[in-house]
Amino acid sequence: MPTLICDCNKTMPLDPKALGKTLDEPLTLHSTLCRREAGAFQQAVKSGDDVVVACTQEKRLFGELGQQTEGAVSPIRFVNIRETGGWSKDARGAMPKIAALLAAAKLPEPEPVPTVTYKSAGRLLLIGPLEEAERFAHVIGDALDITIFSRGGSGEQERRYPIVGGRIESLTGWLGAFQLAWSQDNPIDLDLCTRCNACVAACPEQAIGLDYQVDLQACKSHRACVKACDVAGAIDFAREPVAHTDTFDLVLDLRRQPAFVQHAPPQGYFHLPPEQENGPRALDVVLRLRELVGEFEKPKFFVYKQKLCAHSRNEKVGCNACIDICSAEAIASDKSRQQIKVNPNLCVGCGACTTVCPTGALAFAYPRASEQGTKIRTLVSTFEKAGGNAPILLLHSQERGQHLVEELGRAARVGAAEGVPANVIPLAVWHVASTGIDLWLTAVAQGAAHVALLATHEEAPQYLEGLQAQMQVAEAILEGLGYDGPHFSLLQGRSASDLDQELQLLARRRGAVPRERARYAVSVEKRTTLDLALDHLAEQAPRKPESIALPAGAPLGNVLVDKDKCTLCMSCVGACPASALQDNQTSPQLRLVEKNCVQCGLCATTCPENAITLEPRLLLTPERKQARVVNEAKPYGCVRCGKPFGTLKGVEAMLGKLAGHAMFQGAALERLKMCGDCRVIDIYSSQDESRITDS
Repeated sequence: MPTLICDCNKTMPLDPKALGKTLDEPLTLHSTLCRREAGAFQQAVKSGDDVVVACTQEKRLFGELGQQTEGAVSPIRFVNIRETGGWSKDARGAMPKIAALLAAAKLPEPEPVPTVTYKSAGRLLLIGPLEEAERFAHVIGDALDITIFSRGGSGEQERRYPIVGGRIESLTGWLGAFQLAWSQDNPIDLDLCTRCNACVAACPEQAIGLDYQVDLQACKSHRACVKACDVAGAIDFAREPVAHTDTFDLVLDLRRQPAFVQHAPPQGYFHLPPEQENGPRALDVVLRLRELVGEFEKPKFFVYKQKLCAHSRNEKVGCNACIDICSAEAIASDKSRQQIKVNPNLCVGCGACTTVCPTGALAFAYPRASEQGTKIRTLVSTFEKAGGNAPILLLHSQERGQHLVEELGRAARVGAAEGVPANVIPLAVWHVASTGIDLWLTAVAQGAAHVALLATHEEAPQYLEGLQAQMQVAEAILEGLGYDGPHFSLLQGRSASDLDQELQLLARRRGAVPRERARYAVSVEKRTTLDLALDHLAEQAPRKPESIALPAGAPLGNVLVDKDKCTLCMSCVGACPASALQDNQTSPQLRLVEKNCVQCGLCATTCPENAITLEPRLLLTPERKQARVVNEAKPYGCVRCGKPFGTLKGVEAMLGKLAGHAMFQGAALERLKMCGDCRVIDIYSSQDESRITDS
């Protein structure tokens, strides 16, 4: 796979020999690859192999040049080494980072994932004051089929667009599938109204505006308007509210309060409050609306495995982490089916649900964790192979985060900023909330001295809270093992200058890492990867405690059982989604495999005796992976055959509760002390029992 590097008119101090040695290929340094030396690019794309071009500024130019080159069949990959390091203040020390970025660019493309399809015919619902709605309709009416839902104001005399009015009951859906439900509760029927304005002129209270709706609070029931509209018959105060529904592909909401209050509204819905209607965002919204006609696809960002889900058992709720953090309200509870429901049409691909999921039932699919793990391992290992020390990973979104990094690089080029430090490796991800402690701890195990996440104004507040909570858990683990930190941080950057200050501080945050680097591959199963990371970190740890206390909400921990309350009914065993709690087929015992426990709380919620509490911790002794007895009791033998069928405590508790019941007196109470087989035999052999055959 040939690699083409360019120092961009000699503005970057690149060392082709050092880079080539690390990448195991000869490199030629270019200075004007996109201009005078374009022939080298044309020659490379004829090879048939994938070509890595170390320039993202001229992607379009290189793409066009490739199309115009006869015999060019090579796929082209682009990587930014300029703003990410070559233009920083310490660019001369950035060769290890640049080598790492080039090596990562050579990795295979992520495997394809299923897609979600949207179909839009361009039916736009415009909600708002009539005058403003018609103004926007004139701008985009040539490209879209517009219906206006009037919410006051005064409209034009000419009827150019269908107009409806009334009270909105609900607005649901997404791009191509919005459904509006409303009640026509106003006396004036807009379909019958001719806009002659006779009612407006006749109303003594001026309760009728040029939106042709009656202000019922101002109306004094003179009914002069009804007489004025006698011929058209559009006004009827006795009319019952009429329910209507209709479907739309797009929605532009001009009201002050939006119809969707979640942080990430459905795709195809745009809210433009009055103060923004004449600003730059209005132009952006108009342009985006005009583009949203046709068929569109996006990746299905998640994979859901119901059997791993700790949300619900027997209609008892345990883990709600994904539902609570979803900013698009795309996840809902389905307790009757013991699972959650994820609407792929509403999902925006932030991945926050997969980050907080303790079991891995929700996994991020674009890219998969295994592909992300391979990229992280490549970046860190190549950085160290090239002679770098203490690499720091900066995870940022591929939109706003990428824009900030590039803006910072350009500012550094003209001396207005320091730029991205030499030991900070930027890594673009779909969304910063899509990675969690399994990948972070893996990065540390593989040699990353620090993992930082760059948050901009894009993220929902609950994302930041969730990431901070996950970082506290990961930091507590490393601190308990004796790895001096800090190892994780959440950066807040709204501008390039903010980011510059944060990165200069970040460059000095170098946490301790294991002496030997981890070599395992990241698994598609979150818990498997987490266990591999914990095992490696514990094996190499400077400190060897028996256990580490973790913050509340950690996905690791112990189950404490009050033996005085527990009757070994085993309800908790049936509720446990991770097989952490187990029974013993040969003896009345409750056992725990602590490694499996995800601290979902279903066992505590299900326990009828309230005998269970959770203890977040990381146990580091061998018994963490072994089934250990947390409660046991003497078996209770059948009074007739002697076969054990329950526990002594459980049977005694049952007898105590039912002794006063009318149905369990005398022989019936005695049968409670028998096993199931003997109860049946005793009932049919007793002469005192009534039978259906008795006459």
